[in-house]
Amino acid sequence: MPSIETRQQHAETFHRLHTGPAPLVLVNAWDAASARIVERAGAQAIGTTSAGMAWTMGYADGERMPVDELLAACARICRVAGVPVTVDIERGFGDSAQAVCDVVRSLVGMGVVGINIEDGVLPGTRQLAPPEILCERIEALRRMDARLFINARADTYFVANDDPAARYEDTLRRARLYASAGADGIFVPGMASLEEIAGLAAAVPLPVNVYAGHSKAPSVDVLARAGARRISLGCGPLQAALGVLGRIAAEAFDASNGGFRTMAGEMLPASEINGLFASAH
Repeated sequence: MPSIETRQQHAETFHRLHTGPAPLVLVNAWDAASARIVERAGAQAIGTTSAGMAWTMGYADGERMPVDELLAACARICRVAGVPVTVDIERGFGDSAQAVCDVVRSLVGMGVVGINIEDGVLPGTRQLAPPEILCERIEALRRMDARLFINARADTYFVANDDPAARYEDTLRRARLYASAGADGIFVPGMASLEEIAGLAAAVPLPVNVYAGHSKAPSVDVLARAGARRISLGCGPLQAALGVLGRIAAEAFDASNGGFRTMAGEMLPASEINGLFASAH
């Protein structure tokens, strides 16, 4: 467990990273090794990917992994990370605001300084959860920890909607409600229009988080000019890593010309990987 002073410093740093001049870019990690690789590459903070963590533990995305496994994975990341850590907790891994606070309290005890929490889809339906549910959870989390960075995610672009204008207005409404409840940032994955991103950034007095974990994502500077203050790659890096693994396996299993060219061209020396954890306890 990090010292209180270290967590306070990381919390202040993480808040400051959302104020510029450049946006905070999160190359999201799914375990301790990926967290250290990302940090070594220059990450100013580590964000987790809920989908990536679920997949690597053998579960589908969508709060299907047991919360104890989520917490254990986060503890391993916090043990090796030297920069602020923020965790994606989906809808909160709890059926009440108190249950969500209990999960987050465990994360804070590890040194976590931020969370993503989403409104999401009501279980067993294709309907977005009422924003009041997430507002209640944000308010409870804010009372629990004044410095926790709460990144509120609106899933308005993940449900079918034949009226783009109405969807955008619902996004603005939810973002404003979450801001009033005490959120520190707004995340709208699926919002790809630069015009809409700029409109959201102008209409909501909080840093806007954009998802860029897909092949059509604009560059960092283009997103920054549109008003993005935080750019997340989400599960994109793991999807790419699994794609490389698939090519390595296909080459090795090729009956006529089995080889290891892709593996040999991408692998890091074992000594270099061991060095990532030389100071970890």
